[in-house]
Formats: sequence, structure tokens, C-alpha cells
Amino acid sequence: MAPKVALKKLAAERKARSTEAKIEMERKLAEAVKLPIVTHKPPSSQAHKEAPTHVELQVERKGSNNKKRKMSRESYKFYIFKVLKQVHHDVGISNKAMLIMDNLVNDIFDKLSSEACKLAKYAKKNTVTSREIQAAAKLMIPGELCKHAVCEGTKAVAKFIG
Repeated sequence: MAPKVALKKLAAERKARSTEAKIEMERKLAEAVKLPIVTHKPPSSQAHKEAPTHVELQVERKGSNNKKRKMSRESYKFYIFKVLKQVHHDVGISNKAMLIMDNLVNDIFDKLSSEACKLAKYAKKNTVTSREIQAAAKLMIPGELCKHAVCEGTKAVAKFIG
């Protein structure tokens, strides 16, 4: 059986099982991929409950001391903060508000990119250009805000090119 098919089959089985069965399926999955298995007990505050042992998969990296690296998540927090300081240099923003703004920017980016992809498909093109992005912005962003967005986008493309 091909490795991808075996992994998909194990993943589908894992979803249908109870907690104890899920741990066993994760072990099988780790063996199928040939990754080392690291087991650990739940925190001591939960030790009185007979909770099953959690299974964690660890990928070994060449040239490292087998330390787990924190996964970096891309965000727009830095850029939102820079724009806030340009507009209102004496105003701050809380972490919760920053998270909301970051999610807003991600949602708008997703909507604009999907609309631009649709426009490229309608035109039977394989490449999304600044023209499709501009058209998607005109379709999705209302009124005066659209004019400012198109102006800033045109300025950014001109700066990037020349």
C-alpha cells in the first residue's frame, strides 16, 4: 500500500475512535511515517484522574540538539502597529484588539485573493496580476474607501517596479 494511502486510511480511522483508540492510532501513524514517539504524562494537577497518556510526535532535525522549535505564525501585528503610530502616535492598542485587527486583515486578504483568482479564471489566465487585484478591490470595497485602496495599491506597485 502506498504511504499516502496508508496515512489517509489511518487518519480516517483515527477520527472515528475514542480517546484511547486515538492514542493507539497516533502510535501506528508515527510508526508508518517512522517518526520517534515521545510520550508524557498529563500535568500533576490532573494526575489523580486516570487520563490516558498523551502522544506527541517529534521530528529530528539535522544539526540541532533535538530541541522543539516554536512554530512561528505569520501576522500583520507589526504593520498594524506601525500604521497606528503613523496616524495616532500617542494611542496604544490592546492584545485583544490587535488580534481582532489581524483577523480582519487576514479575512480581507483571503476574500480579495479568492475574488482575484475567480477573475483570472474567468479571463482564462493562469496568473493573478495587479489588474485582477485592482478589479477585485473595486468589486468588494465600497465607495470612497475603494478609491483610496486603489490609489495606495497603484502607488505601492509603482514603488516596487521602479
